[in-house]
Amino acid sequence: MATIRKKGDGWHVQIRKKGHAPVTKTFTIKSDATRWAAMVESEIERGVFVDRSEAEATTIKDAFDRYDREVAIKKKGYSREKTMITRWQSQKLTDRSMAALKSMDVADWRDMRLKQVSGSSVHRELCLLSHLFTIAIKDWGFGITNPVTLTRKPKLNRSRDRRLDDGEIAKIIENTESRELPIIIRLLTETAMRRGELSKLRWEQINLKTGVALLVDTKNGEDREIPLSSRAITALKSMPRQIDGRVISMTPDAITRAFARACVRAKVADARIHDLRHEGVTRLFEAGFDVMAVASISGHKTLGQLKKYTHLKAADLAKRGVSGILCKRVFD
Repeated sequence: MATIRKKGDGWHVQIRKKGHAPVTKTFTIKSDATRWAAMVESEIERGVFVDRSEAEATTIKDAFDRYDREVAIKKKGYSREKTMITRWQSQKLTDRSMAALKSMDVADWRDMRLKQVSGSSVHRELCLLSHLFTIAIKDWGFGITNPVTLTRKPKLNRSRDRRLDDGEIAKIIENTESRELPIIIRLLTETAMRRGELSKLRWEQINLKTGVALLVDTKNGEDREIPLSSRAITALKSMPRQIDGRVISMTPDAITRAFARACVRAKVADARIHDLRHEGVTRLFEAGFDVMAVASISGHKTLGQLKKYTHLKAADLAKRGVSGILCKRVFD
């Protein structure tokens, strides 16, 4: 039975029914309160009522605060996700309640944001917003739908096919200001490691005699062993030992910044630190490693993830006689 009473400047509705938790809501107009009470009572009778009160009382901005504390902080890439959460919370859109956000609102935001950043960036931001709603629905019991799933996602940018040749890498190394960066560049190119994996690598994880390094707690949560080429071993032997046991003292972000400065001085355009991993993986393929072997070294989980790194040059393949092998397989 619904109870409607005057409370301050509004009308307070409370619905109590056996077997259900009390449902309350406040309206400024009594007719709205009466209409809502009748609708909720009908839904309870028919067994289709979903309580939206918490979702209506929680702004998206506040929900992101809770998501940050309970979900994001447990992720490996927390620092990057924290930046994205802060960016979301600066958007006017997040002043709305979780229950009030509609797919058309998300679409309007998407179109506005696409004028500022790339489609891939917008896609990542929408994925975070969508995950917030998924957690709110599944774990927090918010009786709402996910408006992001009803919104068309922007197209992803084409995968980069930029390759750094030996001459460009040499120029970048010549123009480094950091003592460690030349060795970092060589190691990333030779091992196809991620910058974060290298920055966490410790000497006790490296066996220079067997030429193997053990990467622990990697991005995908698994340990893996990677072979060290003779060049990688030479680069490691040239490194002075640090008291804390780490091979590299630079943080991932410091590596990125130092690399970008070196590229500017070397006048090497459109180069990113991740291109070194890209180059390393591609060279593994060109050296004759099969997909499974490369995946075990690089840590990629699926062929789809690996394909974007394998921009093999036709001329290089022809030199290895691969084109002839392929033709023989097709025509035999």
